[in-house]
Amino acid sequence: MKNLRFILKFCILQFSLFLSIPPSGVRGQVPNYHANSRFEQMGTAMPTPNSYRAASGAPGRDYWQNRVDYDIKVEIDDEKQRLTGSETVTYINNSPDELRYVWMQLDQNLFQQNSMAAQTRNSSVSERGMSLTMLTRQMVDRDYGHKITLVKDIKTGQPLRYRINETMMRIELPTPIRTGQSFSFQIDWNFNITDFRYASGRGGMEFFAKDGNFIYEMAQWFPRACVYDDVNGWQNKQFLGQGEFTLAFGNYKVAITVPNDHIVGATGELQNANQVLSAEQIKRMEKARATFDKPVLIVSQEEATKNESNKPNGKKTWIFKADNVRDFAFASSRKFIWDAMNVELNGKKIMAMSFYPKEANPLWGQYSTMLVAHTVRTYSKFTFDYPYPVAQSVHGPVGGMEYPMISFNGARPDADGTYSEGIKNFLIQVVIHEVGHNWFPMIVNSDERQWSWMDEGLNSFLEYLTTKEWDRDMGGDVAEPQNITEYMRTEPSKQVPIMSSSDNVLPMTFGPNAYTKPATGLNILRETIMGRELFDYAFKEYANRWKFKHPTPADFFRTMEDASGVDLDWFWKGWFYGVEPVDQDLVEVEWFAIDPQNPDVTKAEQRKTANEKRETMARIRDRKDIKETVVEKNPDMKDFYNSYDPYNVTEADKKKYETYLASLSPDERKLVESGLNFYTLKVKNKGGLPMPVIVKMQFEDGTDSVARFPAEIWRLNDVEIFKVITTKKRVTNWTLDPFREIADIDEESNSFPRQPAKPTRFQVFKQQGSGRPTGPNPMREAMQNQPPKAGQQGGARNE
Repeated sequence: MKNLRFILKFCILQFSLFLSIPPSGVRGQVPNYHANSRFEQMGTAMPTPNSYRAASGAPGRDYWQNRVDYDIKVEIDDEKQRLTGSETVTYINNSPDELRYVWMQLDQNLFQQNSMAAQTRNSSVSERGMSLTMLTRQMVDRDYGHKITLVKDIKTGQPLRYRINETMMRIELPTPIRTGQSFSFQIDWNFNITDFRYASGRGGMEFFAKDGNFIYEMAQWFPRACVYDDVNGWQNKQFLGQGEFTLAFGNYKVAITVPNDHIVGATGELQNANQVLSAEQIKRMEKARATFDKPVLIVSQEEATKNESNKPNGKKTWIFKADNVRDFAFASSRKFIWDAMNVELNGKKIMAMSFYPKEANPLWGQYSTMLVAHTVRTYSKFTFDYPYPVAQSVHGPVGGMEYPMISFNGARPDADGTYSEGIKNFLIQVVIHEVGHNWFPMIVNSDERQWSWMDEGLNSFLEYLTTKEWDRDMGGDVAEPQNITEYMRTEPSKQVPIMSSSDNVLPMTFGPNAYTKPATGLNILRETIMGRELFDYAFKEYANRWKFKHPTPADFFRTMEDASGVDLDWFWKGWFYGVEPVDQDLVEVEWFAIDPQNPDVTKAEQRKTANEKRETMARIRDRKDIKETVVEKNPDMKDFYNSYDPYNVTEADKKKYETYLASLSPDERKLVESGLNFYTLKVKNKGGLPMPVIVKMQFEDGTDSVARFPAEIWRLNDVEIFKVITTKKRVTNWTLDPFREIADIDEESNSFPRQPAKPTRFQVFKQQGSGRPTGPNPMREAMQNQPPKAGQQGGARNE
């Protein structure tokens, strides 16, 4: 490495000199300071606290939030793949302001051919061409988007004036809604359901050509009220596809009409099971309510397969009720297998359920509902108990998406029922992740349109903890520091800070920026900076302070500090507001020892050094060319010094040593005779982002030890530091960040003496379909010569 000094010195320190070594460890020098503001408080970078949001990060004494209730009737036309709906919306104004209009979100307009998202999306055709999927999306107009047919005042029946602006609709009110008042209005609408092949998003339909049936996963399907709050007023930023959703809590009653052979899973609890389920299905559901160890089949694979070939002879309306939720989603198909089990959580029972086609087995039957149950238990341990009565996982076209009490998840086996380990791991991670979103942002209800990291990053961190409790040996560690280093090595022009608006995060970096970098940051806080006890308490405090409320980043940052007593402003500034990487460099190590002034020791060491020097000089000078020297030939040329041994210990030496020892106190004498080693380490901060300094010492006897210094060691000099480490044993090798805790982007500079870099191995996953990784499939190879098992259902049982 250029301009680096590789020095391992052994210096003998006189005891008096040792006492004068300054704290920096630089012999006889004034500590080298470098003024910086990295550890100054954030100040105006965060909003000023007020009566709505306290300086502690808690909701203030005057905190408020508005509420929106929905009564919806919706029908799916399975012949035309069209949705028609009518909703009564009741908007409750708890703000101190009067509202003259209400903003509604029309998210389906994202898929219109001339939408802002389509017009501003970059695309190109290169010499290598364009994929058929991309070309189809460019050329095919499927007439998507909300078609509003009615907006009226419920009380008077009179139509209301409205204006649609892209994905937003402003409804003008006949009179303002004052504080404490509510207003109810009706909206009728319809739209063509998006075909996931041409308009992949967070919902839509998937067509199965072999049996001619569809799976519908319906999300962002109804006009939803925007949030009005103390931070933004109306949060009516356009939906461009990347920044997700900002929604108010409310109570929902939703009646879903579908063909009478469909099975429906939805947000909330089914209210009319006796009308839509068979007697046998109701019996099985009761069995599932009493089963806590393994899912029970409500609809078996055999029944679902038989259902695929039948034609409906009518319609059924499934009625669901959900209280205090911020959204509503549902899935419907005649292809669905359905299994369920109960989860007991501190005396409360929660139904864990999964809906999936036969194409998802045997993987889904074995794992999905068990993963739902595991997620409910584990997330509750780290935050608060799951408050809703059901938690569901659905397989269809969507690779991974979350809604209150229901999630849409990918990971489909191959056509022969076998699957790679990558597919299995993807299922485990995506179910945990999407079910985990019930906590963030479905309950801790952050503004996704503005801050993707507040739900994706926090949720990815909990996904990491929950996955480890599922299988400690499973790969794909989303929050491991070494896995974010490749992104953090990216040139600054290709990055934006985590604290960037969701739609302004560069598309190819959205995953690292919104998911893995914030998740890794939280893992570093927990494992390295704060410690698990302080972190877990503060994180749980944030979750409980803001459950069923609308937090901002400042509320999170302040709560983490308030509840732990740890100043983290330097960390928020560096990790969340900046793009500098971590790159520590162990430039040099100098070795010192105390001179005990014992002549038996010092003169023996001097003799050894002189002999080594003499041997070296003898090898340099070829003495074979000199047959005989003058001194060797003529003894008269010798004097006292030719026979004098300067390394013999004299009586004078002994007396001087005895006098020295007599002058020492018992503690001083103990120190002098300790044989301690003193090492001065010089560490540079090449990356810019401060982090704790963690150094491993490998001793000459084969043992090791680790020293840890907090990040504040950089507060007076953010460029380089010196640190003295004292050991009883001699150190042969030094390593910075030995456990890969701080996301250091250059490990080659972390050892002293320098060690050769280890090669890095990458496993490449090919993306197919709805975000499903593929890889080697040893299962297929093992099963090729085995007869299939009849009626194999995975992990669920039909009783």
